Amino acid sequence: MPTLDAFDLSGTVAVVTGGTRGIGRAIAAGFADAGADVVPTARTEAAVEDAVADVRDRGASSLVAPTDVTDERAVSDLFERVEDELGGVDAVVNNAGINPDAALGPPEDVDAEAFDFTADVNLGGAFDCARAAADSLAERGGTVVNVASVGGLVGLPRQHPYVASKHGLVGLTKSMALDWAPDVRVNALAPGYVRTDLTAELQENERLRQSIVDRTPMARFADPEEIAGPAVFLASDAASYVTGECLAVDGGWTAR
Repeated sequence: MPTLDAFDLSGTVAVVTGGTRGIGRAIAAGFADAGADVVPTARTEAAVEDAVADVRDRGASSLVAPTDVTDERAVSDLFERVEDELGGVDAVVNNAGINPDAALGPPEDVDAEAFDFTADVNLGGAFDCARAAADSLAERGGTVVNVASVGGLVGLPRQHPYVASKHGLVGLTKSMALDWAPDVRVNALAPGYVRTDLTAELQENERLRQSIVDRTPMARFADPEEIAGPAVFLASDAASYVTGECLAVDGGWTAR
């Protein structure tokens, strides 16, 4: 196969959780541009409808299927619909993630419920989505791409639930890759700081923004589209011998 053809996702079906904005929206668009049919999902129906319209405008098929990844029954229903209406799933991109204000601060000030909810979304949701898709992925030789974070590779102050959940997601990636090889590849991405709604307050605080820029060798935040290309790579045949890996897309943050 010519090298560039290995990046083609034509004839595949992808589900992208948290796919209606930010990194997830860019990944959904990137997969559609690469030829995949894409189901971007999130909790809000209006947001899902908008993201689905964007996917369809790119020539791909899709479904409007709002889903709360912390609801195991809803997750199961999502993948049943994908199986029934699109024929199965070849790629699951677990991008849904949160970092709520109540989960920020020194350990003694972190709200216990916020810790549990952050773990439920960032880690438990990814686990449940991968499990729900397991049979289809195995049958089709599919792949899982978990969107972790530099916070899954190094510590970040005052973000303990987020960091713990993302470290857990990297570990889950490695252990699932061992159990599911050679039929299903499981990898992770670890983005650095990206221009999204999740980092809006950081970007607006000049002192914090500059400290992040100074700490990043590339000296800037990433655009969401810069995470989409690596996601397409991991889901494509170009990465056919890559599993159990976590690819840092962080402007050099973890190289220090």
